[in-house]
Amino acid sequence: MSPSIRVRTPGELRAARRRRAHRCWGHLLAAPLWPLHGANLGTLLRTCDAVGACLAVPRFPWVPEALRRGNTLRQPACVHWVHDPLGWLAREREAGSAVVGVELADESIRLADLPAARGRTVVVLGHEQQGVPPEALELLDTVVEIPMVGTGSSLNVAVAGSLVLYKLAGLV
Repeated sequence: MSPSIRVRTPGELRAARRRRAHRCWGHLLAAPLWPLHGANLGTLLRTCDAVGACLAVPRFPWVPEALRRGNTLRQPACVHWVHDPLGWLAREREAGSAVVGVELADESIRLADLPAARGRTVVVLGHEQQGVPPEALELLDTVVEIPMVGTGSSLNVAVAGSLVLYKLAGLV
């Protein structure tokens, strides 16, 4: 005999959530600075909202429309516009932010071993086919790897970013 499971109603879920969009808390920033597929940016923006993070994206002409198309949030989300990804990362690091790259590297730590963020943390997500550019690797403090047992070599930027953001936010 299985236990009875009661699913919360949409009204109960709404009552438990924030009524307004959060301001920029400056704690976690997801930074897909070399995006390939626009639909993934809106999905990642929804994860940022869920964990209290901000999204830092490049000022490519197609990015605003991609965010609008993929974003189903009812409130505005926190988006930081980046004109020079490498310069922005260098300034974040100089200002004391921890810069965590999501990449397959010899120095990578497993996602399960990644501690929750204790200060401002930037999560750098690379191009979905080529990863984090070589010139950006030297700006990373830590590299995290998402273990995979299947035949694929990577996850899309929204899935990878979501997994790392939830871990850094201390929610899993």
